[in-house]
Amino acid sequence: MQSDIVTRCAPSPTGYLHLGHAYAAGIGWLRARQAAGRFLLRIEDIDTTRCRPDFTRAIFDDLHWLGLSWEEPVRLQSEHFAEYAVALDSLQRRGLLYPCFCTRKQIQAEIAAAGHAPHGFEGAVYPGNCRHLSADKRAQRIAAGEAYALRLDMAAACQHVGPSNSKTWPLHWQDEDAGQQAATPELLVQGFGDVVLARKEIPASYHLCVTHDDALQGITLVTRGSDLFAATHLHRLLQALFGWPVPAYAHHPLLVDDTGERLAKRKNAPALRDLRAAGVTPAAVWQQAGLDPAAFPK
Repeated sequence: MQSDIVTRCAPSPTGYLHLGHAYAAGIGWLRARQAAGRFLLRIEDIDTTRCRPDFTRAIFDDLHWLGLSWEEPVRLQSEHFAEYAVALDSLQRRGLLYPCFCTRKQIQAEIAAAGHAPHGFEGAVYPGNCRHLSADKRAQRIAAGEAYALRLDMAAACQHVGPSNSKTWPLHWQDEDAGQQAATPELLVQGFGDVVLARKEIPASYHLCVTHDDALQGITLVTRGSDLFAATHLHRLLQALFGWPVPAYAHHPLLVDDTGERLAKRKNAPALRDLRAAGVTPAAVWQQAGLDPAAFPK
């Protein structure tokens, strides 16, 4: 009898998969299999400047080689920008988004001029330069063709959800290792600042797309790396804003190399396709990742 557990693997095709990706995919696949649940594969290719079709094909090849299977069709986020635009429009109509015309260089200069920068979960917190521009000024700059990103007014978003409502706040989620977690308004505002949810080159952000798709696809258990633990606070707010269901979360440790550095594409971690070409077996990959090879199909 099939359970209601639904997990997913959601890589970005910006390079070839490595051992850390195999570990993450294996964790999600095992959790679904052990619970007689469902396992989905989603391709998070919203960054059309860096994502490539050949990397997407390589993801399928690598995961099939490892013995993993998933439900079809696979969701490619780049095919669904219109859906994310609807979600953004919903936030905009509620007055929760504002255009930010600052370049990264201007933001860095503003922070440097202030003498210090408050730091949150994702680095220096945006100082809010464009938050208080008048509607007329925003319209003028957009009409003049200035490039802009759309930021979530975090304080307004928290107020919209209703921090004064004791039945609503604090927002909670269940983490399988860390237990029940709370995302308070103060933590959200100070920890993230006004996050970018869309920009010219990427019409919808990771944070928006991942929460949208987890809700749409009925994901009940999100298994992902511990580096994304803090992001769950923000994702919980987005879920509350849209009335989306809240999955359980399991944040697993990250695999590291011999120096203790996290395995990463940008650090040239050995690609699975290269290990395969060198004659390494799937069983050896699972063993190297710290997972029992006997738990996976041969």
